[in-house]
Amino acid sequence: MSFRLPNNHKQDIKEKIIEYFYRERGEEIGDLAAENFFHFLNEDVGVYFYNQGIQDAKSMVEQKMMGLEEDLESLRKLPKR
Repeated sequence: MSFRLPNNHKQDIKEKIIEYFYRERGEEIGDLAAENFFHFLNEDVGVYFYNQGIQDAKSMVEQKMMGLEEDLESLRKLPKR
């Protein structure tokens, strides 16, 4: 699974990859190496972040639904006796 990103976002990510390798590892990598690393992250690692985002969204929707159910229950009226 890969994610489509606008070209300007992809370029920003590649620049951050280049900066990271230089700052953290003392390695100077070029645009091609950054592109390859980006593709690795996008194809092989990104799915984990995506799935966690889906799980987080699901949990949030479930919490909202519980609150909605409580709100609706509070609107119930009892019949007159």
